[in-house]
Amino acid sequence: MATDPLAEAGFYFDELNKLRVLEPDVSQKTSELKEECKEFVDKIGQFQKIVGGLIELVDELAKEAETEKMKAIGARNLLTSVAKQREAQQQQLQALIAEKKVQLERYRIEYEALSKVESEQNEFIDQFILQK
Repeated sequence: MATDPLAEAGFYFDELNKLRVLEPDVSQKTSELKEECKEFVDKIGQFQKIVGGLIELVDELAKEAETEKMKAIGARNLLTSVAKQREAQQQQLQALIAEKKVQLERYRIEYEALSKVESEQNEFIDQFILQK
């Protein structure tokens, strides 16, 4: 079989009869590899867009969760504050009740003393009237 002298020298003709340095098979495989690489890069780009969108969504959800967490902490602190205020108010009212009970007892004793004085004065008046 006769060999092509150009092929031996590393020169080849393509389908358009242009002189090439690469073998036609190698050139075709290189073109296929180039296309596959382009598809791969396109897919990686799409993947990056999808992942970017997912990251944005997760960040947004994290911000919302943090906001809700802060609201919950604020509500819990407010509830604790209200409970402490009620407890303080209850203690103030109990102290006021105790003070009023002491005042009531003092008034009761004063009333009894005044009733006794009134009774004595009425008795004295009655005796004075009877002596006349």
